[in-house]
Amino acid sequence: MWLSWKLLLFLSLTGCLSEYSEAVPGLPTSYAAILRIKSGSSSLASFNSKNRPRLSSPSLGSVSSPGWRGAAQHYHSPTNLYHFSDTFKHDESVDYGPVFVQEPDDMIFPTDSEEKKVSLNCQARGNPTPTYRWLRNGTEIDIESDYRFSLIEGSLIINNPSEMKDSGQYQCLTTNTFGSILSREAVLQFAYLGNFSGRTRSAVSVREGQGVVLMCSPPLHSPEIIYSWVFNEFPSFVAEDSRRFISQETGNLYISKVQTSDVGSYICLVKNTVTNARVLSPPTPLTLRNDGVMGEYEPKIEVHFPYTVTAAKGSTVKMECFALGNPVPTISWRKVNGHNPSKARLRKSQAVLEIPNVQLEDAGMYECKAENSRGRNVFRGQLQVYTYPHWVEKLNDTQLDSGDQLRWECKATGKPRPTYRWLKNGVPLWPQVHLDTGDKESPSRIEMVNGVLMIHGVNLSDAGMYQCLAENKYGTIYASAELKILASAPTFPQNQMRKTIIVTKGQEVVIECKPQASPKPTITWKKGDKALRESKRITILPHGSLRILNASKSDEGRYLCQGVNVFGSAEIIASISVKEPTRIELTPKKIELTVGESIVLSCKALHDSTLDVTFYWTLNGQPIDFEKEGGHFESIKAQASSADLMIRNILLMHAGRYGCRVQTAADTVSDETELLVRVPDLISGDMESAMAVELNPWVEYEFRVVAMNKIGTGDPSAPSRVIRTNEAVPKTPPANVSGRSGRRHELVIAWEPVSEEFQSGEGFGYIVAFRPNGTRGWKEKMVTSSDASKFIYRDESVPPLTPFEVKVGVYNNKGDGPFSPIVVICSAEGEPTAAPIDVKATSLSVSEILVAWKHIKESLGRPQGFEVGYWKDMEKEEAAEKVKTEGNESSILLTGLEGNTLYHLTVRAYNAAGYGPPSTAVHAATKKSPPSQAPGNIMWIQDGSHVSLGWEPVRPLANESDVMGYKVLFRQEGQSNSQVIETQKTSAVVLLPDVGVYIIEVCAVSEGGDGTASPQIRVPSFSGGKVTSAQSTLHVLSTSSSSVTLLLALMVPSTSW
Repeated sequence: MWLSWKLLLFLSLTGCLSEYSEAVPGLPTSYAAILRIKSGSSSLASFNSKNRPRLSSPSLGSVSSPGWRGAAQHYHSPTNLYHFSDTFKHDESVDYGPVFVQEPDDMIFPTDSEEKKVSLNCQARGNPTPTYRWLRNGTEIDIESDYRFSLIEGSLIINNPSEMKDSGQYQCLTTNTFGSILSREAVLQFAYLGNFSGRTRSAVSVREGQGVVLMCSPPLHSPEIIYSWVFNEFPSFVAEDSRRFISQETGNLYISKVQTSDVGSYICLVKNTVTNARVLSPPTPLTLRNDGVMGEYEPKIEVHFPYTVTAAKGSTVKMECFALGNPVPTISWRKVNGHNPSKARLRKSQAVLEIPNVQLEDAGMYECKAENSRGRNVFRGQLQVYTYPHWVEKLNDTQLDSGDQLRWECKATGKPRPTYRWLKNGVPLWPQVHLDTGDKESPSRIEMVNGVLMIHGVNLSDAGMYQCLAENKYGTIYASAELKILASAPTFPQNQMRKTIIVTKGQEVVIECKPQASPKPTITWKKGDKALRESKRITILPHGSLRILNASKSDEGRYLCQGVNVFGSAEIIASISVKEPTRIELTPKKIELTVGESIVLSCKALHDSTLDVTFYWTLNGQPIDFEKEGGHFESIKAQASSADLMIRNILLMHAGRYGCRVQTAADTVSDETELLVRVPDLISGDMESAMAVELNPWVEYEFRVVAMNKIGTGDPSAPSRVIRTNEAVPKTPPANVSGRSGRRHELVIAWEPVSEEFQSGEGFGYIVAFRPNGTRGWKEKMVTSSDASKFIYRDESVPPLTPFEVKVGVYNNKGDGPFSPIVVICSAEGEPTAAPIDVKATSLSVSEILVAWKHIKESLGRPQGFEVGYWKDMEKEEAAEKVKTEGNESSILLTGLEGNTLYHLTVRAYNAAGYGPPSTAVHAATKKSPPSQAPGNIMWIQDGSHVSLGWEPVRPLANESDVMGYKVLFRQEGQSNSQVIETQKTSAVVLLPDVGVYIIEVCAVSEGGDGTASPQIRVPSFSGGKVTSAQSTLHVLSTSSSSVTLLLALMVPSTSW
């Protein structure tokens, strides 16, 4: 029999989600290296500054420097002490040593300047803020004793500067509590140009055809000057050619062959390159002798470059060569054993060889040849090219444990090869023998070899700012770094001191034990009172944490981790509770429903009875929002261990995978079921096509077909290709149009964005229309983003809380859609304007301060809550930590504070528009820490269900709170809640109400909180019989007098304590 087939049409809505990420470039960071101790100010008297030679030009050879001071570059390192970008060094809550922002540069000061003031710039950052000192030629300047000196934010100001008093090499030394660093050297020169001697110059008389040299003899000057010559009268200048040459090295005028036209008066004119001042020499007459004409003679090189010319890489080299002779000699140049550089140029009728941007390969022997018909003459000299030091390996900030080894290497290139020096806090660092042996033959504790600094067994005295100097005869560069030495006893964060870990059988457990300490502590573990033994299942990880595989009931108990180093010890306690694993049952497993039907999904959890469970429902992996689903979904909590999901009036869009997730304190489990939704109108089995109607415009759909007969339903087909419906004018306006808080004079309008499936086309946006209540005419604003959910209208003329009528419409490229219903929204009232009053801070314990306040009620700017800022006495207010309250609360308990510490506190109100002004700061100091000593020599005697206890009194340290009494804590083994007996004596009687084993501990009580608890004692409770015992953390039995008294009391069971 053929069965009629009915085709079911299924629809699946798909969407797109776009994500973007933005890369933020990092900023370069000055490198510098840390030891967190406060270093005292160091004397600079021993600082012997190695003077860097000034760039000099030997006679007749000139080199134009490319600004060699630029070679002393300020280098940056991307790595710092805390492994975060240097941006964090701007964070005022992070302490670090000084880092230069600006270092002084060379300066030339004209002596005739109208501004009688020199400013050498220096700026550094650091936390605490650095201070500044200055050195001149290696000696500290006493700024206080000379009124001419002043400091402005680190820059040195010299009033009425004098060459005799003030010229020299200057360095800036900046200091904070972590150390000092020294800037590069800056040379202060004075620019001036003196006058020629007024003495009349003698006439120079030569024969026609003879060569002559007219001497300039320039006046005193600084820095370089430019030479030119005037013939007979200004401004008739001597023109240089193959016969006449003016040397810019000597300043002299050379005439290789005198002619009758050369007779006259010659004046040397010099010009200062900085001040542009000019002076003229007295005239030098040139006359011809009358004893005949000079005959021809071979060239005589009168001016030439030095035998050795030194030039910086990248500079321009000018080498001069000029000869006297008759006939006039011709000058030519060549590089011996090579070719002239292609970039070389001949100037001044070939008398000057100029090589721009000189490189190392341009170095070598150069030859100048002067030649005429009578012969020739040759001069040779060596061009040497040097480079300034340049870093190829730099320092990074470093932190080390006390006793570790430091190895820093700085490496620089340069020609000649640089040598290295080291500074610590601005003064030279010298090798140091081991202090414990003093043996000069053994390796030094501090070694410096070829740019490598090694310090063996670092200690607190090694903390500070270090600098590596790389230098050759042409320059010095500086690299700085901060060295931090960590030396502290182990400590644990307060929230890790005691914790309970709940797991299920078979799970892996990891108990973290990572104390902060330096040097690295030794880690030991105990379970109960016994040392923990490792096995294949229980291991102590390299970093100290404990890992337990395949947990079972036998692993339950109290675990103690202790960290110990040379400075002390600390411990944390964790309790492990192992529960049965949770299982889940979700029914039914697969559902097929028709549009409009309803169903209940049932989720049942089988779990440990001591654990609470929480249920979560999802649809296609996303949490179900029961408030936004139009009443289709309802969560029903039937029992403590089960939950139901009611789905009413099912739509096609409700098809999908439904998940139930059950969560306990120990584990999380989940399960899923699939819901298929059928179209109400079934399609005949002989049909091969169907039309889906009433779909949303501009939405992507995919389709599946399921065959069905009387026996049941088959599997769905593979999905069809994705197809998008056509665009249309949107029909769905935004929902939940409402107001939001904002700043004063703002109207903030919010709405729920229309989801993509209802936008109906591209170019989707919103039309926000509003008008003051009771007025006509709408003001409309376009919001082009489809994801927008808020619009802010600002008008300074709008008073706070002014009511507006508001509606929000939609549009797309096809046209405008409908508006939402009109709602009334008031303009914002703004942020709070009044500060809280009557602020009080009360210290409650070593880590707690109670802050209370009152707030003046305001008609505008009503607060939504309050923010409390608090900071330590030695910190700045900008570094304050902040905690918020909500609603009208007028107090808050600050926890996790440091003991025995003075705190400053302020309170300010806030709302969605912003923060109000803070209150006046108040102050409170936390209590001293509770006693660290546990009660010792605990002894007990049992009489039935009564246990009499005695112990030695606790004596607190100087920095600990006084003992106010004692607590005896007792609980039945396996229970977590303890009963407490408080007493001011060193004895107590405990009544054990039930049969079983009891755990008893004793601790001191102080205003700083409870002290360290004694080791636990286990006491069985049963009727009849007497049991005596004694336990001590230090001795089995103490011989102190108090202990003897206690032992005597223990001998008499009937004695009451």
